[in-house]
Amino acid sequence: MTTRILLVAISLLSIVACDRLPGRPLPDSQPLRPSAIKDFALLYSDNCAGCHGGEGVPGAAVALADPVYLAFIDDATLRRVTAGGVRGTAMPAFARSAGGTLTDEQIEILVTGMRSQWARPEALAGATPPPYATPPGDAARGIEAYATYCASCHGANGAGGAHGASVVDGSYLSLVSDQGLRTTVVVGRPALGMPDWRGGAKGAAMSEEEVADVVAWLRVQRPEFPGPPLDTPKAATTKGPGDG
Repeated sequence: MTTRILLVAISLLSIVACDRLPGRPLPDSQPLRPSAIKDFALLYSDNCAGCHGGEGVPGAAVALADPVYLAFIDDATLRRVTAGGVRGTAMPAFARSAGGTLTDEQIEILVTGMRSQWARPEALAGATPPPYATPPGDAARGIEAYATYCASCHGANGAGGAHGASVVDGSYLSLVSDQGLRTTVVVGRPALGMPDWRGGAKGAAMSEEEVADVVAWLRVQRPEFPGPPLDTPKAATTKGPGDG
């Protein structure tokens, strides 16, 4: 009887021990399916931070963690751009329905997470920003508006200055949409020292018309064929019989 009880006990211990065999993953260490990720911080770091940076950390594109940006754009537009991307730019579509990898629920988590994490009611200090989208401005007037508000940092011709990079570089302009240019002019790049449309402590606020005109001037600087010109090799000369 004692022997039988001992054998049963050993069998039970063996069954329990099988769950702790070397190399066997623990239940809480199993990887999540991509569609099962519901954490905002993880979704943002995996899909957005590479281009848009994080809080206080600049990226190549406009900062999504900027309260002024979040006051400038509404949820419907933010949701649409996140889901469908911006054609002709480096902004891809993230929604599965548009060829991306994120579910509609994950898109919603990103949009609501950005708003809850970084939006600040006091960000505009009572000011009203220019509307998100407007008809094209006037490029001729944009020259004067650029000289007034932008040239001190980006140079007289836009090719760069002591405090700002070139804004007429063909590669840059080919990667940013007209709306992207407008967004940058309105909300600025605070982590890089660029003020928003209000001009910062020493500047003056741009009018809605002046914002549109600067964007129109930048738009006409966009090359038809972006990128450096290719060197055209000289045609090889073949000499025939009797040629000198």
